[in-house]
Amino acid sequence: MVGRAAALLVLAIYLGVYYAVAESLPSIGLWWQIAVISLLVIPPVFALVYFALPLRTWKWLLPAGVGVALLAAVLQIAGLDVVANFAKLGAVTLLAWWFLGFFETAAWVTVVALIVPWVDAASVWRGPTKHIVTQQPQLFTTFSFAFPVPGERDTAQLGLPDLLFFALFLGAADRWGLRVRLTWLAMALSFGATLAISVAWPKLFPNHEIHGLPALPLLAFGFLAPNADLLWRKLRSEDAWGSLRSERGETG
Repeated sequence: MVGRAAALLVLAIYLGVYYAVAESLPSIGLWWQIAVISLLVIPPVFALVYFALPLRTWKWLLPAGVGVALLAAVLQIAGLDVVANFAKLGAVTLLAWWFLGFFETAAWVTVVALIVPWVDAASVWRGPTKHIVTQQPQLFTTFSFAFPVPGERDTAQLGLPDLLFFALFLGAADRWGLRVRLTWLAMALSFGATLAISVAWPKLFPNHEIHGLPALPLLAFGFLAPNADLLWRKLRSEDAWGSLRSERGETG
């Protein structure tokens, strides 16, 4: 526990320094910027979630999550954007782990991982997310997490649902004895991969304009792929399928 607390402190200092100086860093070119964000910023941010995993079983997750969400709103209004940024991450992480408590078997989270990428893709390309990004960018900024681009005033952004499902899947890996570290790494790198693809897309498909790519498809893959064999064993168990059947009111 002391080791995790020390790791959280080191990460907080590292990220605090980066967020403070990012805009002043030398401009290093687009693809180097993507590499820095994908490898040196996103993984440390989500390492905070990894090292906070012991809180997953805390009984005060819901009130704590709501409280931190309100704190994030106050900080945003006060103009303390960087602190508000990490308060958002803390809030959605706590709420994701509270929500995970309603999942009875690994089969449930597997089904979620198979379904949400399609919902996310539909929302980003033709649904409410597309409308918010194109018509109400300030609203998207409010409900997103920002990663400063080195040497620029711009930021790369992830929606809060992406953060929520990261915490949900990582918590599920911890709860059901899956490959937690590999799951964390694969999911953290998936965000960088999505960012790189979104930047390359206009050059690869100049006739197909996009306003961002859904992050959940690669995130879900980052959860499912490292744990496919373990999840398959759990899905074949009578308890997993029996729980799903009982929820649907089936017998036999």
